[in-house]
Amino acid sequence: MEQTPAKAYVYMLRCADGTLYTGWTNHLATRVAAHGMGKGARYTRGRLPVTLVYWEALGDKQAAMRREYAIKRLPRREKLNLIARLVLHHD
Repeated sequence: MEQTPAKAYVYMLRCADGTLYTGWTNHLATRVAAHGMGKGARYTRGRLPVTLVYWEALGDKQAAMRREYAIKRLPRREKLNLIARLVLHHD
C-alpha cells in the first residue's frame, strides 16, 4: 500500500461475518489498522477481524467521498466483481 499524503483512498473491508464495509480515508494503512483494533467504524467493531480486500487511490477527499457513495450503492455482486478485478490486476 503506497501512501501519499495528497491522495485519498476508498476501500472495502471483508468482515468476519462475510459482510463488506466501504469507507474512505487519507491514510489507508492507519485506517485499516484502526478498524482491526476495533477503533474504526461502529459497523466493523462487532465484526472483527476485518480484512482489506479492495482499495482505490483518488486525487482528493471529494473524489474519494463520491466514489465511496457510488460503491455503497452497488449490489453485493458488483462489489465482489470489483474485488476480483483488483486481485487479477495485482497478480
